[in-house]
Amino acid sequence: MLVVQKFGGSSLADADRIRHVAGIIANEYRQGHEVVAVLSAQGDTTDELEARGYELNPKASRREMDALLSCGESMSIALMAMALEALGLPVISLTGRQAGFLTDSQYANARIKSIDPERMRTELDKRNIVLLAGFQGYNRYDDVTTLGRGGSNTSAVAAAAALKADLCRNYTDVDGVYTADPRIVPDARKLAEITYDEMLELASLGANILHNRSVEMAKRFNVPLEVLSSFTPDVPGTKITEVTKMEKMQVSGVARDNDVARVSLVNLEDRPGIAARIFSLLAKAKVNVDIILQSIGRDDTKDISFTVSLKNLDAGLRILREHQEQIGFQDLVVSDSVSKVSMVGAGMVNNPGVAARMFEALSDAGINIQMISTSEIKVSVLIDKADADRAVRAVHDRFFGEV
Repeated sequence: MLVVQKFGGSSLADADRIRHVAGIIANEYRQGHEVVAVLSAQGDTTDELEARGYELNPKASRREMDALLSCGESMSIALMAMALEALGLPVISLTGRQAGFLTDSQYANARIKSIDPERMRTELDKRNIVLLAGFQGYNRYDDVTTLGRGGSNTSAVAAAAALKADLCRNYTDVDGVYTADPRIVPDARKLAEITYDEMLELASLGANILHNRSVEMAKRFNVPLEVLSSFTPDVPGTKITEVTKMEKMQVSGVARDNDVARVSLVNLEDRPGIAARIFSLLAKAKVNVDIILQSIGRDDTKDISFTVSLKNLDAGLRILREHQEQIGFQDLVVSDSVSKVSMVGAGMVNNPGVAARMFEALSDAGINIQMISTSEIKVSVLIDKADADRAVRAVHDRFFGEV
């Protein structure tokens, strides 16, 4: 059995935790399994390295920043190799380049183009434990690239897909996927299993457990995933699969995302092609747009509101202001004091009235809804940021408090 394990930075924060994780890896290996362990940088190392780089040069190039940030994962695998060597186990550490992770050249947010698993396979055939530096690869210029925040999750799933692993275990500081963030909802329940689609929605909506790119890749290559805690590795986690064994619940989870801003274009000309022009300009600037609301035309004008992530806000506003005359809007209204609260569930599509129950829960809590977005398995609302945690609790209680 080939198992890929992924360990996040909090699981590797100091020497004691590295030794503890070494024990988890060793236990898997001693059961006769082939083991690839994908490691993140220790603790806050990535943030610290980034701060040091920008201290020297606030306009540092992304190429050099990638070269710097990748050092965190390289340090983790070397330290873990030493810990496993101390246990008398055969081990080898491999950078993304050594493991064959070829990416595009979008520094700081590279995409994996292909993986040559020959080196990893050769080392596994020698009965070595393979330690892989997550988050990093190389491009056609032989430069180091990084996959963006959360990229180690993607590295682990990609390695599992390339090696046709039997299981990919993601060890975090929580023991599974919960119906809500337990820090917000103390009585949130751990799910035994969840579908790829549900997990992908939750990951995209603020549930910081798995990176959405890793879930998308797991679904595409049918990689069996399990989320569990490195602190309590013997406690069963949450399995993520194509189809769950249980009957689908109406709602599987509630999440909130505070990394959002609302942008409103006021008094646009009410004529064909305006929306296409706006969102084409934003797309060319690589500004992702989420919830979109267009008002009914009045006096030959209309308003269009949409949400973007906070990191994309400045770029989006700059593009809109540069093209104000071309687009033809009168005013630009922006708010970053908003939050997106969402509920996800594969069973929603066959259960009418689920959205109404969510809206009733928010109404009973005195929370006003600004915008709404829906799909077959998701309902999202935009509300005041000050109400976000209270909204999550209200919606969670409506769907899970009655059982």
